Amino acid sequence: MEELIGLGRYDMDPSRRGVLGATLFSVALTIPDWPDVVGRLEAVRTGRSRRIGFREVDAVAAVTEKLSELDDQFGGRHARPMAAAFLVNTVAPHLTADASDDVRKALLSATSDLLYLTGFMAVDEGVHGVAQRYYIKALDFAGAADDHLTYCTTLRGMSLQAVDLGHASRAVRLADSAAAASPAAGPRMRAFLAGQQAHAYAVDGDRSNALARIKEAEAAMDKAESRAKAFGSYAPSSLAYHVSQVRYALGDRAGAVESLKESDRLRDSHYRRSSVRYNALLAERQLEIGLLEEACVTWHRVLDAYPLVQSGSADEKVQHMKALLRPHLRNRAARGLYERGRAVTAAV
Repeated sequence: MEELIGLGRYDMDPSRRGVLGATLFSVALTIPDWPDVVGRLEAVRTGRSRRIGFREVDAVAAVTEKLSELDDQFGGRHARPMAAAFLVNTVAPHLTADASDDVRKALLSATSDLLYLTGFMAVDEGVHGVAQRYYIKALDFAGAADDHLTYCTTLRGMSLQAVDLGHASRAVRLADSAAAASPAAGPRMRAFLAGQQAHAYAVDGDRSNALARIKEAEAAMDKAESRAKAFGSYAPSSLAYHVSQVRYALGDRAGAVESLKESDRLRDSHYRRSSVRYNALLAERQLEIGLLEEACVTWHRVLDAYPLVQSGSADEKVQHMKALLRPHLRNRAARGLYERGRAVTAAV
């Protein structure tokens, strides 16, 4: 337990800890009919209560989902310190409180969700060692709770981290492990896992397996149930993104651009951080195939949303945009975009 608390405190700015705690309770208050639960959370945290029940577990799950929504809209730089504060100040005391076996198992599962989400946000900030520590703890808690969904989701997140860092063979092993650990997955989860397998195989140069897994993801998505948890969902826009990644890795750059456009068309406006990242990727690939002015239009959409997002990956994408534009500054559209990019980054 001390290791868990230490991990959370590593992510917290001590000078803001009281503010973060108050903010978390404000977030919890937005959950209908739960102001009394906020009081119960505070009682456990301060030691006035020594026993918890399903209402406290439900509160942990609901606050985690609210944090995921904040991450989607505003980026992990806002949400991750709040998640760490919640982990240290509320969840850790819950884990040492008295509870029935059923409540304890549900709490372990809810904690694994929170750890996975916090690791995911750490990846977005580029602190990959911290992210791996969160992911490993998420696996520990999910395993203890017999929570196959979060266990597989975490392995899949580790595969995504690995493929983005260029470790293709490791990404394949992690994606395959995620798929193997969830033999009874529903169609949406199956699509979620197969899409990542396809991406990893494609980057690893295994064309046959990449195409087989992307077909499997497409077939599963056709059968998928309605969306579940906000941070565990897999939507048609996500599938289109994976199709694009497979096409790009297998050499079809024009096809990759078309699939990224489809992903953007299908993406809910709530997912602002993803829109910044994936539209920046779209612009980069438009530029690669010689569509400079189309790329400029796409990058302007990136800059429209960028000031509203606090994200390490978004920062990197905008800096990369400026570097890619420098050889094209004689073009009027590129020069105007470059100057706008300089102004936007100076202001944030």
